[in-house]
Amino acid sequence: MSHPVEYMTRITDNYAKLGYKAYQWVKNADRPPWQPLEKPLSQCRVGLIASGGIYASGQVAFHFKDDTSFRAIPTDVKTADLRTAHFAYDQTDARRDPNVVFPIEPLRRLVKEGVLGSLTAHAFTFMGGVYSYRRVVEELAPKLLERLIAEQADVALLVPV
Repeated sequence: MSHPVEYMTRITDNYAKLGYKAYQWVKNADRPPWQPLEKPLSQCRVGLIASGGIYASGQVAFHFKDDTSFRAIPTDVKTADLRTAHFAYDQTDARRDPNVVFPIEPLRRLVKEGVLGSLTAHAFTFMGGVYSYRRVVEELAPKLLERLIAEQADVALLVPV
């Protein structure tokens, strides 16, 4: 039996190797408000947001430090056209099968099976290795929310890496 990846230790070690001060994990004092679904998932338009540094062929790759940009990837993208650029995890498996960090094929299958209503026209990706909590809260998250609203998402699946 394999052992689980001790990602917090691994990330902390990676940051130290890059010469940064000890990483301070974000601690939110407030719980997010509970928001019940207003309709069944089978009627919901689902958005996908993933932090694994996925981008589509022809788009600009992410860079390594405090990159708060994001990519809009059409949800009908061919999986073979997906790429990864991320400094904080071993991308071997993600490059072999992007669905491990960007589960677009399972989501399309769930739509086809009627479990989910539909997908938004675009999924959104960014590189999760942003050192500034403030920039995530003040820049990245509001832009992603704005795009989800514009795409009329009822719910969103967040896939952290």
